Amino acid sequence: MEQMRGTVHKYGDNINTDIITPGKYMELSIQEMAQHAMEGVDAEFASKVAPGDILVAENNFGSGSSRETAPLALKEAGISAVIAKSFARIFYRNAINIGLPALELPEAAEIRDGDRLVVDLAAGTIENQTQNKLYHFVPMPQRLLDMLEAGGLVATLEQRESR
Repeated sequence: MEQMRGTVHKYGDNINTDIITPGKYMELSIQEMAQHAMEGVDAEFASKVAPGDILVAENNFGSGSSRETAPLALKEAGISAVIAKSFARIFYRNAINIGLPALELPEAAEIRDGDRLVVDLAAGTIENQTQNKLYHFVPMPQRLLDMLEAGGLVATLEQRESR
């Protein structure tokens, strides 16, 4: 899988799914909902994100309800990966299922808003070009890398069916 390069949008602890995709927008399409992603903590988030940017948070990212709209809206907004010290398990799995890499990194607190990162999923590295630091994370198993490459679980299953 190719490397992801982007600017960091940094947030703290306990960013839950109600913050990522506020309930009052649940009736909207994912495209419309993405325009309101992270609105509870950053009203300008959607207008600041460029395709390929990377969201970095600290502890317990994605807690709350199991709504799949949270990773979908982030991906639709242009986020190419989410890095956090820890994730709520349901968010982590939903992110992988829709083809959005979710990477646990104990040193996530060291990464600052606006830093430029290069993420290499296959190598298990995150290069912070701004701070000239290299971080290592536990690489994902090949089956999850394949799923991300395909665009998520549904795309993976569709590929298997067409063989």
